[in-house]
Amino acid sequence: MRGPRPTPRSSRVRARGATIAAFVALAPLLPAAAVAVGTLKVDAALPYVCTLPSGQQPATVRITAAFPERAAAGEEIRPTDVTTTVELPAGAVADLTTLKAATVRAETRLTVGVTQNDQRAEATWRGTAQPVDVPADGPLVLTTTGDVPSLTTDAAGDLRITAGGLAVDLAPSTADGVPTVPASLSVACVPGQDAEGRTLLATVRVGAGTGGPGTPPTTPTAPPSASAPSSAPSPSSGLPLASFPSDRTFPAGPGTANGAGRDPKDPQNGQPAGGGPATADENAPGTPATRPAAPPCVTEKPTPTSLSAYITGYSNVRKLNGATLIPVSCMLIEQGQMEIPTTPPPEGEFHFTNLSPGQLSYQGRKQTPPFTSTFLSFDFQPVTATMVLEQTGPITIDTLVRIVFATGDNYLENTVRAPLVLRVLDVKVNGVTLDVGPSCRTATSLFSPDPKPATYPGKHLVMVGKGKIPLGLPAEGYVLTSGGPLTGEVTIPAFSGCGAGGENLDRLLTASISGPGNYLKQIQGQTCSAGLETPPPDQCTEDLQPLLVPKPER
Repeated sequence: MRGPRPTPRSSRVRARGATIAAFVALAPLLPAAAVAVGTLKVDAALPYVCTLPSGQQPATVRITAAFPERAAAGEEIRPTDVTTTVELPAGAVADLTTLKAATVRAETRLTVGVTQNDQRAEATWRGTAQPVDVPADGPLVLTTTGDVPSLTTDAAGDLRITAGGLAVDLAPSTADGVPTVPASLSVACVPGQDAEGRTLLATVRVGAGTGGPGTPPTTPTAPPSASAPSSAPSPSSGLPLASFPSDRTFPAGPGTANGAGRDPKDPQNGQPAGGGPATADENAPGTPATRPAAPPCVTEKPTPTSLSAYITGYSNVRKLNGATLIPVSCMLIEQGQMEIPTTPPPEGEFHFTNLSPGQLSYQGRKQTPPFTSTFLSFDFQPVTATMVLEQTGPITIDTLVRIVFATGDNYLENTVRAPLVLRVLDVKVNGVTLDVGPSCRTATSLFSPDPKPATYPGKHLVMVGKGKIPLGLPAEGYVLTSGGPLTGEVTIPAFSGCGAGGENLDRLLTASISGPGNYLKQIQGQTCSAGLETPPPDQCTEDLQPLLVPKPER
């Protein structure tokens, strides 16, 4: 019988452009963790010992997750609803107060042991958190969430998941939002002596095949007395290794069959390309169960004007002469009310405007999920980076509608403004980790020239989409409710806060990535009218998520 193996990934063609996706760049998420029958829920509070600047102190780490209670050999096992909550003692607050920190952002890296029979492997559960206020005294509670690798084994037997060492990276800031000096603190935590025998999170029973011989009983186990063996055989011995979601794909270089970039010889290179409205996957028959994979997109408290939609596309990175995929992401929108402009329209026309606020949605936060891509820096050095785009202010969709009385046609011009900061989480250069620290990001938002700078000051990304609704015919181009293409150009600002251990990497990232003239094209899908009592069945799934998932276009 063969041993466990990594989950195979789908085709991943290395991109020659950096993953600086504008507006919304996200890697596809793990499926929504709808805990139901056959799911093992984990909620473990474990004692840890953390090494702080002020010394070693006890801490409590709470881990929640959901696993399938059983699986067949060769079947992918995906942990979902994963959170890591660290309760650091008062000493941590004192250390931050010494730095005059008012807020702190946290990232966690939990080492997870995976054992089956006499074999063992490890995975890393990464999590990020929004900034929290530093309390005046008492404990500091930090809760992180993020992408978690999936698992696969081709052997039968109990698969046991245990919690191991935990690294917590803290990025404190002053009341003015300026990073403290030093700009980061690294806290190393290990299970305490009292945690011995209690680090087991879950046991997933793996059978030879679904319903076949060797299929284990359905009752899940999570005995508090079990602990993982300390032996660590090499991968060649058949370990249940972790792997990332298999639906990640990356574009090739510009002008290739699978590429994201535009061919430099293309006469339209440098100009906004045309494109029709977003369409669903041809293989999707229009039911929620068979639509293409997409992250959760739920409006928590919908109003009659609540809309939600998926967006995807491509973004060029001029310095690297390449492009990157903007994977499917969720956008929540509140459709604005009609307003009449003060300037009279031309004779024979009627004009009105809508200003609709929107926000990115990822696990309850206004940001993209982490996304990873490989590119060639300076045209020869392979670099893999994991990043996230954070929304730093309101996203707005400014729509001007022109109704021509003679024909009854409606013409629409939509301007999307999005203040987004690009944060770099991890970097590997030729396979070797480059520690960029927990505070590496663009110094300001990505930005574009704004057609109304006096009305919309500040730095933000700008995209424009034009559409037409002919009388009695389907919409053309971009319409907020039916979707379509949006295009623009963006400047990637200089980076700041990059580096660890006294090494400043700001100039390196700025030199290789930052600069103007980065063309982007985003495709929005049909919106779901989540606030309607009975939304149209061709718009929404049964749980009021967008039904149609768009495809990216170049």
